[in-house]
Amino acid sequence: MSYCVNPNCSHPENPECSERCQSCGSRLLLRDRYRVLKALGQGGFGATFLCKDEALPGEPSCVIKQLRPSGTAPHIMQMARELFEREAKTLGTIGNHPQVPRLLDFFEEREQFYLVQEYINGLTLQQEIKRNGVFGEAGLKHFLSEILPLMQYIHGRKVIHRDIKPANLIRRAQDGRLVLIDFGAVKNEVTQVSVNVSGHTALTAYAIGTPGFAPPEQMAMRPVYASDIYALGVTGIYLLTGKSPKDLEYNPTTGEMMWEHLVHISDHLQNVLRKCLEVSVRNRYQSADDVLKALEMEPYIESLAKSLVAQPSGSKPPSNQRLEDSAVLCSNPSANFSSAGVAQVAAAIRARRAKMEAANSGGMRQGIMTAKTTAFTSSNSGPSSTGKSPMTRQQLDTQSLLTSYTKGRRDFAQFNLSLINLQGADLPGANFHSSQLQKANLQGTNLYNSDFGRASLNRANLRDANLGKTYLSHADLEGADLRGADLSYAYLSHANLRGANLCGANLTGAKISEEQLALAKTNWMTVRPNGRRGLL
Repeated sequence: MSYCVNPNCSHPENPECSERCQSCGSRLLLRDRYRVLKALGQGGFGATFLCKDEALPGEPSCVIKQLRPSGTAPHIMQMARELFEREAKTLGTIGNHPQVPRLLDFFEEREQFYLVQEYINGLTLQQEIKRNGVFGEAGLKHFLSEILPLMQYIHGRKVIHRDIKPANLIRRAQDGRLVLIDFGAVKNEVTQVSVNVSGHTALTAYAIGTPGFAPPEQMAMRPVYASDIYALGVTGIYLLTGKSPKDLEYNPTTGEMMWEHLVHISDHLQNVLRKCLEVSVRNRYQSADDVLKALEMEPYIESLAKSLVAQPSGSKPPSNQRLEDSAVLCSNPSANFSSAGVAQVAAAIRARRAKMEAANSGGMRQGIMTAKTTAFTSSNSGPSSTGKSPMTRQQLDTQSLLTSYTKGRRDFAQFNLSLINLQGADLPGANFHSSQLQKANLQGTNLYNSDFGRASLNRANLRDANLGKTYLSHADLEGADLRGADLSYAYLSHANLRGANLCGANLTGAKISEEQLALAKTNWMTVRPNGRRGLL
């Protein structure tokens, strides 16, 4: 079929090889090479179409975006032209990033403007949620870990997208990677446009963005990089709840979105999202790098400073360990209590504890391990989900865990589950963040979309386990048996894979480096992240 792009055409569908529209007489072959096949979408300033390039061998598919203003007034036409030119320049500026559609061509024809882009085949996140349901915590972390580096890249080139939302994020069918589309609303801080008599450019005369996803300063025509952070936070809420901003309630006093009661995620991730969604841009994360650093921190770090320097009246005297920790704090008077400053203090405390632990006698260790709750002094310490002291770690046996999961519990973060036998269990979406699972038997277990961030899986049996889309950032998998495991699209950034057996494992689309793979055992049956089998 040939599709007519004349906005005023009443019957745009035509036979495949037609030269002119049978309804309005418009030429159907744009620039003598692009044949439009169907409409993909329409917005206030443009419409997008799927087309094929008949000038190239194989007639590859591409997307044509046509300037289509909502009115014909001179100032609207000026704004539309500037938006179009800006999008073309921006796509050229950000280059060939694998998560941005490539710019193939742009031209003017019969007083219409056209921009040709690479076609991304796949579902938008909006379509994905409607088809498959909402994300869990691990799924959201995986999403953030994939989008935030892209946002760093875009902001690093002084570009603000201004329309990040689920409908503008496509999961490419070819490799499962998320691609950010629609740069028509971008603000490029490098390019300055002339100011008209009223003191506003045509671009800033209207608020650009999607209501609900755009923060107040953007709707007031003063976008900053943190405006994209807000939109990313709203997108995260949509992925967790399936609700768009118009379906959520707002605090009438502060204007803040009320969403916490709708999600079941860790306090730490809630805090990260809450800061992304600060109405005041001053209190929001200022950059994608800030969000990434916050996600990598242990959940207890933000409250660490308070616990060291503040003791409520009438409380019990601090333990020897607390006194030692306070000494570390006092020895660094230049430390501040920003995220970075607190992280430095926490690192110093962990180093001191590790040194003290190494000096402990074997008998003391045995005494601790036989207690009902075990002392936890490794680098992954943090508060339990029940709010107990970060120095204790609860234990759970196989039957208790399976019963809890059946009753709806998903949070098993920071538990001692070493040697547990969960072979063949069905536990998708479970949260084992920072848990101890040394020598655990997880053979054949369904752990799809689960969270093992910073967990210890040293010498665990994960043979033939389903670990698709599982979050394994900073996990310890040294010596783990992962033969035949499905790790497709798993997030393994910074995971320790020394001596791990990945023979026959499926790593299609997994976030993992060649340096990590070099430390593990692989064979000709291992499916690498690019989808190919083999050692190279």
